[in-house]
Amino acid sequence: MSQQTTIRKLAELVNTPVEKLLEQLAEAGMTFSGPDQVVTSIEKVKLLGFLKRSHGKAEAAEAVEAPKKITLNRSRKEELTVGGGKNKATVDVVVRKKVTLVKPTEKSGEPVTDERAEILRKLEESRARNTAEQQRLAETDRRRAEEADRLRQEAEEAARRKAEEEAQAKLADASAVAGDEDAPVRKPAAHGHGHGHPKPAPARPAEAARGAPAHKNRGSHAMVTTVEDDDRTNRFAGQMHLSASDRARRTTSTRGKARPQQRRQAEQSRSGSGFTRPLAPIVREVAIGETITVADLAQKLALKGGDVVKALFKMGVMATINQSIDHDTAALVTEELGHTVVKASENTAEDALLAHVEEAQGDKAPRPPVVTIMGHVDHGKTSLLDYIRRTRVASGEAGGITQHIGAYHVETPKGVVSFLDTPGHAAFTQMRARGAKLTDIVVLVVAADDGVMPQTKEAVQHAKAAKVPLIVAINKIDKSDADPLRVKNELLAEQVVAEDFGGDTQMVELSAKTGQGVDDLLDSILLQAEVLDLQAVPTGRATGVVIESSLDKGRGPVATVLVQQGELKKGDYLVCGVQYGRVRALFDETGSQVNSAGPSIPVQVLGLSGVPDSGDDFVVVEDERLAKDVAQQRDAKRRESRLVAQAGNRMEDIMSQMGEGAGQQTLNLVVKADVHGSVQALREALTGLSTDAIRINVIGGGVGGITESDATLAATSKATIIGFNVRADASARKVIEGNGVDLRYFSIIYDVIDQVKQVASGILGKEIREEIIGTAEVRDVFRSSKFGAVAGCMVVEGVVKRHKPIRVLRDNTVIFEGELESLRRFKENVDEVRNGTECGIGVKAYNDIKAGDQIECFERIEVQRTL
Repeated sequence: MSQQTTIRKLAELVNTPVEKLLEQLAEAGMTFSGPDQVVTSIEKVKLLGFLKRSHGKAEAAEAVEAPKKITLNRSRKEELTVGGGKNKATVDVVVRKKVTLVKPTEKSGEPVTDERAEILRKLEESRARNTAEQQRLAETDRRRAEEADRLRQEAEEAARRKAEEEAQAKLADASAVAGDEDAPVRKPAAHGHGHGHPKPAPARPAEAARGAPAHKNRGSHAMVTTVEDDDRTNRFAGQMHLSASDRARRTTSTRGKARPQQRRQAEQSRSGSGFTRPLAPIVREVAIGETITVADLAQKLALKGGDVVKALFKMGVMATINQSIDHDTAALVTEELGHTVVKASENTAEDALLAHVEEAQGDKAPRPPVVTIMGHVDHGKTSLLDYIRRTRVASGEAGGITQHIGAYHVETPKGVVSFLDTPGHAAFTQMRARGAKLTDIVVLVVAADDGVMPQTKEAVQHAKAAKVPLIVAINKIDKSDADPLRVKNELLAEQVVAEDFGGDTQMVELSAKTGQGVDDLLDSILLQAEVLDLQAVPTGRATGVVIESSLDKGRGPVATVLVQQGELKKGDYLVCGVQYGRVRALFDETGSQVNSAGPSIPVQVLGLSGVPDSGDDFVVVEDERLAKDVAQQRDAKRRESRLVAQAGNRMEDIMSQMGEGAGQQTLNLVVKADVHGSVQALREALTGLSTDAIRINVIGGGVGGITESDATLAATSKATIIGFNVRADASARKVIEGNGVDLRYFSIIYDVIDQVKQVASGILGKEIREEIIGTAEVRDVFRSSKFGAVAGCMVVEGVVKRHKPIRVLRDNTVIFEGELESLRRFKENVDEVRNGTECGIGVKAYNDIKAGDQIECFERIEVQRTL
């Protein structure tokens, strides 16, 4: 039994407010007391007719004023060369495009786009097809119902005839047993004979029984079995030598031998449970996640995979049956095929993790501030931090440049402060942005003798984007050329106004070398922290962020994390991005092992399943099973998203890549570094060197030493391996030497960029350039029987040399290009004539030179191409 539809359900189906639907029903002449009343099918049809009539006038008016459409057919033909050598072939690619331009209506004021018109046309065609299919199915069902009624009537007629014939057979049998052979057979008038026809003549009982098949062809094919069974029954009934009991037994056994298909058809006709074709297309609700393979989508749609691939191709997406497509593409093709899309909830493990985190809440307490030291390279960030920590870290960095995020917490007389020291080089943009997002206060170090530089401006932008308060430390005031006022004025252009100028930014003058003003800076930091009222939950399960990560040969994956909430203890299970594990050990910045770490304290964590990405969040969970499920689910989603992003499966993208790839060379690189942040910075810096002539492609990279798989990858793809603070192991060196792979070691990022520029320039090769070395102006022309036309010239620029090519210019237009035949000065042959000197020039194979022309002498030189 079908479920009854209330007004409320009908309003949800047609996406209309309940009050508006009640008003429309009242206008149609149907009054309902409330939204929970049942609406019948007749009332729905009546409402639909009323709405069509009420909207008919507006649609007719729009049809009259419908704008005209112009359809343009464009065709572009290209030739592609496939293969090479003997198998070389040329393929014609014809791209046809149909554009429909519709004049915008005055009512809407907006132009109707071709895409919208095409979508509306497709929807109208789909609606028309569905309506025609429903009408055809309804007509088929009507004919089937009529056929069933006719068959039922014929079955009833045959059953009645059968009863009459059985009665006649019994009468004949009784007469035969009684010996009354001469008695006439009494046969009732057949129903099939019309009135006025003579009754059939008396016949013998067997002949009378065999007369039944005369009615067999009057019914349809479905009735043949029944009449044939009656024929067999009557045939046994007419055999005179059988007794009544034998005759009844044989009749019953014959009827039981009906074929199984006939019995099944008879049972279905009696019960009415036969299969019937659906009257309307089945609309399914398809749950689609962030990505889905074409095969899985076809299975959910109950279609063949080829049909879905064909539908995608019509939409301009080329995908194989095993390829993943994103949610938007899958939703479009599903709706195109007439089904409904539902957003799939695939984050079951993530939901459990969120519930896990929400449970672990407690009372908040004050926590130490997290301070990020930012600024331009070589402005003294690490030196300032050294003075505060009383250590020597800058001397340990390669070239004195910070290339990692250093994390330290310092117990000063003023209180505990956690510091993050970020790199200042332009390549470490993401590391600085990550530092600004993790922090509570940003200390911007500016050298008093250097002023505001590009990375200084970038640090200000990062701090503003993260909405973090800024404190400016004007360093190097001990130098003779220090000018703090200049720094304050230059910062005004970046909307950083000092308190001296009426602003709200604290600026402290100090010297990281002598320690002057460092205490004032600490006072400013703790004052700002007191204003911010920083608090966190000091107990419970810990959460935080990965600052940096690396792969240690002896200890495995190592992650430097900053605890933001709760307490991280040894033995905790945690999930960190796509990695998970149990905390085997915790180390502070001095390398000492600790048992726990509270809010705002950075520590190194050992025990993860792999190297996490910098910037990933970590959460401590109750057991390893939940951590593993969340990590695997995140890894699967990230891998699917990467496959979809790398697919490039649109025909337009493929054609554009084919066009762009012509003439562009590629330099493949494999980048390995000691920490994840350096890999990220190197990848961005090197790919940023790409130009139209050469594309720098980082095909592989990671954290840790150079392995055999890295060397094999570089050998197969003809790539250069760059090792940043890492070295190759023995098996990798064997592959590198055997295949002649280019391997280069570095410890400073400047050197990496310079070396890659040199390698890329070598791949680009040399180009021939023309350089003009001198110009002579023709003052007069002399005719000689020996030399032909000789031009008397004055060298007005540079040097004119005998063995160099020349061009003759007239009105600054080149009219001849050739070489000199003779160059003379006072009847003497010379090799060159310099600026401001007269000379005679004979141009080889050219006699049309005139006074006023210019002779341009140039040379061709080879120049190495550079980025």
